[in-house]
Amino acid sequence: MRTTAELEERLARPSAGLVDDLGKLNGDILILGAGGKLGPSLVRLALNAGRAAGSERRVIAVSRFSEPGLAEALAAEGVTVVPADVADERALRDLPDAENVVFLVGAKFGTQGREHTTWFTNAYLPGRVADRFRGSRIAALSTGNVYPLVPVTGGGSTEDSPEGPVGEYAMSCLGRERVLTHFSETHGTPMSLIRLNYAVELRYGVLVDLAQRILAGEPVDLVTGQVNVVWQGYANEVTLRSLALASTPPYVLNVTGPETISVRQAALALGAALGREPVFTGEEAPTALLSNAGRCHRLFDYPELTPAELIEHTARWVADGGPLLGKPTKFERRDGRF
Repeated sequence: MRTTAELEERLARPSAGLVDDLGKLNGDILILGAGGKLGPSLVRLALNAGRAAGSERRVIAVSRFSEPGLAEALAAEGVTVVPADVADERALRDLPDAENVVFLVGAKFGTQGREHTTWFTNAYLPGRVADRFRGSRIAALSTGNVYPLVPVTGGGSTEDSPEGPVGEYAMSCLGRERVLTHFSETHGTPMSLIRLNYAVELRYGVLVDLAQRILAGEPVDLVTGQVNVVWQGYANEVTLRSLALASTPPYVLNVTGPETISVRQAALALGAALGREPVFTGEEAPTALLSNAGRCHRLFDYPELTPAELIEHTARWVADGGPLLGKPTKFERRDGRF
C-alpha cells in the first residue's frame, strides 16, 4: 500500500464471508455518518460486497459531506448520496427508508468545554435515529471506552464485563447504548452495538500517532503502556456483518485485535523502521483501556493484517510523507478528557 488509491482499495476489499453474509440480507443499506474518518471506506466496502454477491441493493450514504469532492466521488462509484444533517429533524424525517441501517455518527474530540454537544450527539440523537428507523435492522458504532481501565495482565474487558466509563465522552457513549437499547426493546428493533477500539489505518490511529512523535523527536508517553489496535478494514467488515447478528435486546460485540500491544515495543519497532531512536517518558501503569474481542474472532476469524504488518506499512507511509487525516487518537489520556 503505497498510494491513497491502493489504501482505499485494500480497505474496501470484501472477504468471502462478508459477501456471503450481505448476500443473505434483504433490502438497501443506509449508512449515517458516511463522511467521517471510517465512513467512506465502509460505504465502498458495502458497495463492493453487494456487487460481488450479485445484489442490486442500494448503498445509501448520508452525511453533511464537509470534505470537498467526497460526495461526488462516491456518487461516481455507484453510491446513492444523500447530503443531509441528521441532527436536523426535518432532514432526518425525509431520509429514505432502508431495511438495514449503519449508524456511525458520534462526537469525541472537543468534548472538554462542549459536554452538552457531546451528549446531544452521542446520546440524544441516536434515540431520534432509532425512532425514525424503528422498522429497520440497525448496526450502531460504539466504543470500548464504555469499559473502565483494567489490569494489563487480565486479558481485557469482555462483553459481559461491567461498564465503567471514565469521563464525559465515555459516559455519553454508554448513554448512546442505553438509549438505543430502550428503543430496541420498545419497538422490537433488532440492533447490534459495536464496541470498537482502536481502529488503525495508514492515515490515522495509534501507530500513526507514535510514528509522528518519533519522527519529530517528541517523547512517547509510556504511562498508558498497553493498547489494542485493529485494522480498519476488519472493523468495517465486522460492523457490516453484525447486521446479521442484530437482535432485541441489542447484540453487543467488542471489536479489536487479538493482541495486547506494548506501546514501548511498538515505538521501538516503528523507530527501527524509521531509522530513529524513540524518546520515552513515564513508566507503564498497571492498568489500561483494553478489550477482549474473543467473541468477535470466533465469529469472524482474525484481522487479515497483524500488528507487525501494520507497523511496517505505517512506518513506510509516514516516512514517505503519505497524506494523514490529522486526527490524533489521544489514546494516552487516562482521565477521559478528549
